[in-house]
Amino acid sequence: MQVVKYVFQPHGDERGQLVSLEEYNDIPFEIKRVYYMYSTVEGAVRGHHAHKSLQQILFCVHGSCKVLLDNGREKKVVPLEKPYEGLYVANNMWREMYDFSPDAVLMVLASEPYNEADYIRDYDEFLKYVNVTKAEE
Repeated sequence: MQVVKYVFQPHGDERGQLVSLEEYNDIPFEIKRVYYMYSTVEGAVRGHHAHKSLQQILFCVHGSCKVLLDNGREKKVVPLEKPYEGLYVANNMWREMYDFSPDAVLMVLASEPYNEADYIRDYDEFLKYVNVTKAEE
């Protein structure tokens, strides 16, 4: 499984740092939704789903967390610890976010607006879906 972690160029001086992102320039899709998680309870695991079409880039803009990625064949854990790093999560990829630091803010850029029909929330259904998708390729 190829994990794509983008490192974006921070710009700064004595006042602080700034990271600027543009769709199709820095982000490989049109950004249609942005959301973020914070004040995550200790021990909480977020995600537990995949998307049929949606693509995302995850940033831990403050603090840190880990992301488990699973394509149905392989699993990888990717730490997010720097505010200028973004993790690309393709469609058909199960994801679980966990081990949030108390100060973590996880921001997500998404390629589509919210659509419940795009979610696969049952892991066994996810495995069936990705195996059928692979067979059709």
